Amino acid sequence: MIWRQLLGREIKALLRNRADVLNPLTFLFLAVMLFAVAAPDQGDQRAQYGGAFLWLIVLLTNMLSLDALFRRDYENGVLEQVMAGAEVPFVVVSLRILVQWCSTGLLMTLLAPVLCLLVGLPFDTVGAVMLSLLLGTPALSLLGAVGAALTVGFSRGGVLLGLLVLPLYLPVLIFGAGAIAEQLTGVGNTAQFYWLGFISMLALTIGPFAASAGLKISLQMQ
Repeated sequence: MIWRQLLGREIKALLRNRADVLNPLTFLFLAVMLFAVAAPDQGDQRAQYGGAFLWLIVLLTNMLSLDALFRRDYENGVLEQVMAGAEVPFVVVSLRILVQWCSTGLLMTLLAPVLCLLVGLPFDTVGAVMLSLLLGTPALSLLGAVGAALTVGFSRGGVLLGLLVLPLYLPVLIFGAGAIAEQLTGVGNTAQFYWLGFISMLALTIGPFAASAGLKISLQMQ
């Protein structure tokens, strides 16, 4: 199957460039540890805003990994060949987004118990944190890929990329932080999880096609 070959290529490329994974994760742990040192530890005070801070850092960590999503292949000319040669370009883009999510969103979901400990969240919130990350981070990768595709042709597109994707990230941030806050207060947070899942499904429907169109625009502007 051609998609297996493409997926294997993306995984090998990721393994060759481990810095694309290690750098964002290093930022994640440094930011969380700074929060653990600087935030006051007075009863439940830290936990009250620990969930919102955790989601904010997850959002920024995802943004750090977006710039490298298409840039390397764009600079060496591989991206133009792939987009021109692929019969269904959005499949190639979708696999690239999948690998990026596995190296950021999925990995951060698995690390959630450690992150909760560092930001002072009680143990009974770990399940809610992991579920919110599992449902919400796909939307971050899918929507962020659209911004990465549109800015891949700019030599310094990091600031522009942030301006493009941050407004799209706000609903995920609101519902993700809200799910953790309602778990802390004992209020039902099922609606928050449904909204996170809905946003990710909507992003899955639109994101790969919009990113493919953005790459075509960027390639035409060379």
